[in-house]
Amino acid sequence: MDIRPTPEEAKAELTLAYILDQFKDCADFTHRSFPNNGASVVYLSYLVGNDELLREIVKPLSGANDEEAAALLECDPYSATQDATACLNGILDGSAAIFFRGRAWLVGIGRPIGRTIEQSETESVIAGPHDGFVEDLYENLAVLRKRIKSPKLKTVFLSVGEITRTTVALVYLEGIANREFLGKLIGRIEGAEIDGVFESNMFIQLIDDNPNSVFPQYMTTERPDSIASKILGGRIAALVDGSPSVFSCPTSFFDFFSSPDDYYQRWMLGTALRLLRIIGFIVTIGFTAFYVSVTTYHYEMIPHTMLLNLTESRSKVPFPPLIEALLMETTIELLREAGARLPTKIGQTIGIVGGIVIGQAAVQAGFTSNILIIAVATSAIASFVIPSYVMSASLRLIRFGLIIMAGVLGNLGLFMGIGLVVIQLAGITNLGASYLTPIAPVNFRDMLDTFIRGPFWALTKRPSITRTPNKIKNKMKK
Repeated sequence: MDIRPTPEEAKAELTLAYILDQFKDCADFTHRSFPNNGASVVYLSYLVGNDELLREIVKPLSGANDEEAAALLECDPYSATQDATACLNGILDGSAAIFFRGRAWLVGIGRPIGRTIEQSETESVIAGPHDGFVEDLYENLAVLRKRIKSPKLKTVFLSVGEITRTTVALVYLEGIANREFLGKLIGRIEGAEIDGVFESNMFIQLIDDNPNSVFPQYMTTERPDSIASKILGGRIAALVDGSPSVFSCPTSFFDFFSSPDDYYQRWMLGTALRLLRIIGFIVTIGFTAFYVSVTTYHYEMIPHTMLLNLTESRSKVPFPPLIEALLMETTIELLREAGARLPTKIGQTIGIVGGIVIGQAAVQAGFTSNILIIAVATSAIASFVIPSYVMSASLRLIRFGLIIMAGVLGNLGLFMGIGLVVIQLAGITNLGASYLTPIAPVNFRDMLDTFIRGPFWALTKRPSITRTPNKIKNKMKK
């Protein structure tokens, strides 16, 4: 790992006394001596495996004299080091440090910590591989190596966090990824000054082009097949140690509406699903706001037969449409958050039963109209069509803003709000690339894999947003 040393560590001389001083008052730090040869071993007891400790250190050194110990340490798996920073990091990673005759060796005896590779709970799989990333960085790198078996797959290790020193691995294909984007990303990571980073979604907020935007600017996923596809397309992937979420860049707004499952089905079905998600996007941000606008200012837009039903439904409601809609949307969000925080089986029950009971009771009590219940429920369901949770959450927040503007200014306010959203989207960049690619700038070929999922024989070039030096990815013929 490429860990940046502190100024004190950079100047320190590697001695047993220095290591003991650094780990002073650490209850899990163990110092063990071997009187028969004068060797000393130090390690963090909770990070090492007992079997490995006995096999690699205790048994060989317990029965060895000075000359035998010296000969033993010159063989594998013992690695000599003279760097105090490397020794500290090795111990923190689960290695043991052996001090003998004024020299130091590291031996890897760390035990695996974390869960095994399994399917992601946040991204369901309809068709395709069922494995997912885990919290161990090297496990995740192995999963990617298994999918992309090429020496052109390069890895750069960096460190983030003055205290945690969390390892970040940048993965890209040499000759396909844009070197300018790679340089920008490395510069931003090295320039991030913070005590600690624990998760990818926390980390990307430090390197955003537009940190105050509500829209996510890096595509995050727990699916290895998705990241492998992004890398083959010319993007750069970043893995954060301790996080099962991996992000890729540069990213377009429309990337959040595609799913790896689209490529595992017939292209016409994949296209229909993408169009359905675009419709879901429009419905989730605008349906409730349009209801508020029409029922507050624009009754003339409602058909006569529906107007009678709407008037009857709203006759007992004591609130104006704006307050009514905000109350119901807030209730839906409370149910959604409660369902997410509770255990899985209980959460599903709370979400379904709570929605039915509260909705029915609210209508019967005259608290809200049944048509608003339909609008709010439809908007909530439409938000689940979007594959990316972070994008779905952003759109839910935008929905509240559009409801308020529609309640204050009617259709004028609704379209002003939509205009502000479009302006915001047009002003966002990701590593300097346009967030609205392929609409701005226009690229009709990219649209074959944006709004629709074109057949594979038509997807011959990599996305223009990557600015790759190797544009051809597919030479299939019809």
